Amino acid sequence: MISLNEAFRIVESAKVFPEHETISFLNANNRVLAENIFSDLDFPSFDRSAMDGFACKESDIHQTLEIVETIPAGKVPENIITNGKCAKIMTGAMIPEGADCVLMVEFTEMTDHNHVHYLKDKTKKNIRYRAEDLKKGDVVLTKGTILKPAHIAVLASVGAVNINVFKKINVGIISTGDEIVEPENKPELSQIRNSNAYQLMAQVEQCGANAIYIGKAADNESSTYEFIRKAIAASDIILLTGGVSMGEFDHVPGILKKAGFDILFQKIAVQPGKPTTFGIKDNKFVFGLPGNPVSSFIQFELLVRHLIFRMMGHNYQPVILQIPIADDYRRKKAERMSWFPVTINEKGLAVPSEYHGSAHIFALTEANGLTYIDEGKELIQKGDLVNVRLI
Repeated sequence: MISLNEAFRIVESAKVFPEHETISFLNANNRVLAENIFSDLDFPSFDRSAMDGFACKESDIHQTLEIVETIPAGKVPENIITNGKCAKIMTGAMIPEGADCVLMVEFTEMTDHNHVHYLKDKTKKNIRYRAEDLKKGDVVLTKGTILKPAHIAVLASVGAVNINVFKKINVGIISTGDEIVEPENKPELSQIRNSNAYQLMAQVEQCGANAIYIGKAADNESSTYEFIRKAIAASDIILLTGGVSMGEFDHVPGILKKAGFDILFQKIAVQPGKPTTFGIKDNKFVFGLPGNPVSSFIQFELLVRHLIFRMMGHNYQPVILQIPIADDYRRKKAERMSWFPVTINEKGLAVPSEYHGSAHIFALTEANGLTYIDEGKELIQKGDLVNVRLI
């Protein structure tokens, strides 16, 4: 049995070979950039007014000024501003030649239909100068960025309409267990509905990868082996749930070896998720995850999510907050690191969820974070700082 840190190191050291493709920026939301994006323009591309007002020479602000034109956004000024003159200007419009400031309209008054007087002694420039945000050729987005709506706006702004992104990977999901029935069926006595597969599919899709449900294998070697063969053909990563602990019907690790996988670990000193398996076959990867839903959820977050992102060119860094715990958290056994769900409340405290163990899937529905108590420790006292990993 290895530590969670060692398991993470093994998964992170696995060699990956992300591939890329060219797509329209219109289809790029939640994809990972495979190239740096450069600005094709200065931003702003011209000196522009930061507000509605009057463009003039700052040396003239104490005299009544004659308005020589009105400049809306999108219009090129027609006049040069000379002494005693100004132009009425709108936010975002081009500053006319000769003007070096914009008087805020709120601090002016019209003396007649064609003249304006400034009511203050001083003014700011109120100009957004050419290239003060970006210069032509500057990097605006870096390789490995997961593209979100704000990034799409940047792509549009710099004319990057066709971009290189890393290809999505396929993640095949197999459930195991004769006790499992699909959600549309009502379980008979001793049966349970298949929640793991659909939970994992949602987690995979949240990463931007393709989730493929391979199916439910029966609790025998031939069925499990056949499903694994199908998954190898269709997937870059395979996720199996159930069949990985030490029970009589827990035969997944042996079948993975038969299918050609090199098993790098089978047990982790962590709760929940001790019987987590990881293996490699050529450029394919497999995780054998525990059958209990909280176990599979947490081990996905701690190990699988990182590998999915790396295979799609992104260096995933989870958001971890160090905040006080709201109440004492106590446990009876302390031989393993233990993870449990929490909710961050309005006071910024981590409130432990009501949690009955790794089968208690309802404990995750209100939680927005995971935290842990270290091996050998039985108590976290109220007010102690804990590391909360957002989910």
